[in-house]
Amino acid sequence: MADEKEPITIKKYANRRLYNTGTSAYVTLEDLAVMVKGGENFVVFDAKSGEDITRSVLAQIIFEQENKEGQSLLPIAFLRQLIRFYGDSMQMMVPRFLEQSMQSLTSQQGKMREQMTQAFGVSGFGTLEDQVRRNMEMFEKTFAMFAPPFARGQAKPAGEKPADDKPASAGGEMDDLKRQLDEMQKRLDKIGKE
Repeated sequence: MADEKEPITIKKYANRRLYNTGTSAYVTLEDLAVMVKGGENFVVFDAKSGEDITRSVLAQIIFEQENKEGQSLLPIAFLRQLIRFYGDSMQMMVPRFLEQSMQSLTSQQGKMREQMTQAFGVSGFGTLEDQVRRNMEMFEKTFAMFAPPFARGQAKPAGEKPADDKPASAGGEMDDLKRQLDEMQKRLDKIGKE
């Protein structure tokens, strides 16, 4: 609904200060992050050249959020894969694919939150974890289809072992799953306290 309104104009000056023309006040990247989380739409222009620099400012916000303790969303394997697509023939498909994936995740977000609330614990978070795992598998499979034959063996999905490694024992897998569930429960407890 916020998209229907005219976006707020933010001007970035040479001294790197950001000025919100809607409130006539200087703002920080953190303020802009709060605006995004609140569904407010804005565009950022370079005050001198008039160039639209919204994309680079949003990327800065992501960088700032990723550097906060316990806030990272982007797995290292995902970032590496994303970097590989720059300059690749598949580059033009990536933005649309990511946009559709995020729309799908957003549309399911309410349902997942409801399930987590009902389950209040491990089983609710498992639903979210399963959805994320399915989305990542879909992402990896989609791009594996388009990878040239000589590049297919280069990058392995997170957690996949080389062919000569022995598979992990069932006990080791269970211990790993228990550790992951404990970490997820700690995160849920931390979110609940906030």
